[in-house]
Amino acid sequence: MSVLVFVEGDELSLQALTLARTLGEVKAVTLDGPYAPAAWAAAIVEASRGMDAIVAAGSDHGNELLAHVAARLDQPFAANVTAVDGDVVTRVRWGGSLIEQARLHGSPKILTVAPHTQPAAEAVPVERLVVPADADASVRVLETVSESGGGVSLRDAKVVVSGGRGVGSAEGFAIIEELAGLLGGAVGCSRVVTSAGWRPHADQVGQTGTKISADLYVACGISGATQHIAGAKGAKKILAINDDAEAPIFASADYAVVGDLHEIVPAISAELRRVRGQ
Repeated sequence: MSVLVFVEGDELSLQALTLARTLGEVKAVTLDGPYAPAAWAAAIVEASRGMDAIVAAGSDHGNELLAHVAARLDQPFAANVTAVDGDVVTRVRWGGSLIEQARLHGSPKILTVAPHTQPAAEAVPVERLVVPADADASVRVLETVSESGGGVSLRDAKVVVSGGRGVGSAEGFAIIEELAGLLGGAVGCSRVVTSAGWRPHADQVGQTGTKISADLYVACGISGATQHIAGAKGAKKILAINDDAEAPIFASADYAVVGDLHEIVPAISAELRRVRGQ
């Protein structure tokens, strides 16, 4: 079985490559220049002639791009797949709260790989595709606006310290920012925090925010709704701090502290400063 894999040069693409290798012999491709989904899809369709499957990471670009490819080829498309057994794909739905098995008909099989469900493969040689001259480029990126604030991004951070409703206010995030700074990490938050206007949407961890893959995720005053866990489950370890011993987030946490975050978080920061002699 021959498999075309679209890679974006990040860890999610290497994870997609791992699953693709279980299907057969892989050929990795990428595209340069401004992102234009319809035009890029035309290049991938051309490169996929004779291939049995087309695979990409379940990223924003990967899902959008392969949806365009599927439309051009008039074939079904399965997103967020975790395993393939013949024509049967297993995939996550509803932010990970539902695991679905479905039969994927047609050829080539077109699918994206659910983030953080596969180990990252070693990098392979990548062929750079050329967009056909007559490809539709009517939809394209005109401008890229960087996230404000600088520092470590949520996607790249090894440590993320997040606050939820329990933080109490925008000013209450001062202790969250302090701890994140001491740990060399990024500050995150839950959806209810962005809805209240305490933090920008760029800080949101969750199904409709950023999906993280930190070594450590510290969740402070976050109840643990399914949508939030969908964004945090890629973290290797989760430490939850909440004064409600029945908070759902404790079911997903590796470490749990039941208590007032306004006392616990400053205490952690103070201990870090003491150990470091600051």
